[in-house]
Amino acid sequence: MTAASAYRPVVLCVLDGWGIAPDGPGNAVTRAKTPHLDALFGRYPHAKLDASGRAVGLPDGVMGNSEVGHLTMGAGYISYQELVRVNDAIDDGSFFENAALRAACATVRERGTLHLLGLISTGGVHADMKHLAALIGLAKRERVARVVVHAFLDGRDMAPRSALGLLPRITAPIATVHGRYYAMDRDKRWERTELSYDAIVDGKGTRADSATAAVERCYEDSSCSDELMKPHVVRDGAPMQDRDAVIFFNFRPDRARQLTWALTQKDFDGFARARVPRDLTFVTLTEYKVGVPGVKAAFAPAEVVPMAQVLSEAGLKQFHAAETEKYAHVTYFFNGGREPPFPGEERILVPSPKVATYDLRPEMSAAGVADTVVNAIEGGTYDFAIVNFANPDMVGHTGDFEATRAAMAATDDAVGRVVDAALAAGGCVIVTADHGNAEELLFPDGSRNTQHSMNPVPVVFVARDGDRFSLRDGGLRDIAPTLLTLLGLPVPDRMTGRSLLQPRAL
Repeated sequence: MTAASAYRPVVLCVLDGWGIAPDGPGNAVTRAKTPHLDALFGRYPHAKLDASGRAVGLPDGVMGNSEVGHLTMGAGYISYQELVRVNDAIDDGSFFENAALRAACATVRERGTLHLLGLISTGGVHADMKHLAALIGLAKRERVARVVVHAFLDGRDMAPRSALGLLPRITAPIATVHGRYYAMDRDKRWERTELSYDAIVDGKGTRADSATAAVERCYEDSSCSDELMKPHVVRDGAPMQDRDAVIFFNFRPDRARQLTWALTQKDFDGFARARVPRDLTFVTLTEYKVGVPGVKAAFAPAEVVPMAQVLSEAGLKQFHAAETEKYAHVTYFFNGGREPPFPGEERILVPSPKVATYDLRPEMSAAGVADTVVNAIEGGTYDFAIVNFANPDMVGHTGDFEATRAAMAATDDAVGRVVDAALAAGGCVIVTADHGNAEELLFPDGSRNTQHSMNPVPVVFVARDGDRFSLRDGGLRDIAPTLLTLLGLPVPDRMTGRSLLQPRAL
């Protein structure tokens, strides 16, 4: 594409929550007045992109979201999320060769105890029982003499009283059982964490003959649920000793950090610990925080070198803009989980309106966001710009059909202004979305649907000579290679996506 390098600026316009679905009474995309978008579809090449499930690194059948959508667009390849990575490792057998997990087992092969800590759940939000079963299998394979489970009950991402159906599936002895309210607090309510710490480390707490007996006792109180059950010690428990090994099998870090810090950090001051086990081999399934002393992650995050870094290293100038609700997505997530901007990158945040729910102001701050981008384009400084319009998603989450139609209309006007400015400057625009939402506001039974969808999203290539190209269908990972091609830059080998642009035979 010899003329690609002539495009300046190249603009990526993300319409958050703008998906493709058949026209119907719940489709605020097709039912909205969007003359600018309609004109783009009528004149310029367009296609559809997968934006959910494995296409954005999530399990099959899981709807996409703004975080993984922008991460995938910026990375140029599929960065598989922790749940998928661990599941795939179990399925292909590499889980059982994992160096960190095997090292934990080796530490206590002949003496000591392997403590398996985590949420007992099939909800797939913080932990998965498949991972616990694999760890127990690994311990047997590695001939670990003593394995115990410290079971944290869910009741939040699952039914409030579902533990009795799950605990019998655990094939290793259960030493303690806790509601996640205590063991997985993330709000620095250290008195909750302390109760779980005492049960795990010192075997201190309410006694029960079995984990199921503890749960049954909880259920005798109508106000008690799995989540809220106080920590119980099963018989004598399994007090944690010096040089024991611990594997915390929650894959999501936020609710695993407090207990991890209490068990591992010398300078911990959340509460006074009666006893601190020394020289633990402590492994977390995924990385809970970078550089924590004494803690090893079995599945460390893969390094992402995003498109924004490629542009910076090439000496190009870039502009990232959004309103408050989606600012992190065009910065932190699009940049591969990096907080500070790259050299040559400027960011503009436009405040979102202060309303209780966005159906009260469906236009949100789209006009202000468009103003900043138009000014940036007309200034002639930037080679690339990314802009997010939050309206279809944030108003779609209210489930209000008429408000979401209005949100689409406001977005349409903003997109029209950005496109006009880019074309006038000799640039081009890729218009797409990170996931669906606004196109599917009703469930089949007619009730409001306020969640994201599994639908593909549109992609349109807008340029004065846009008719020279066609677009193929693809996925969000193809966005970065397409943009780099338009900027006249080589696509790095690590980007497994491919340009969506196909020259049209003249």
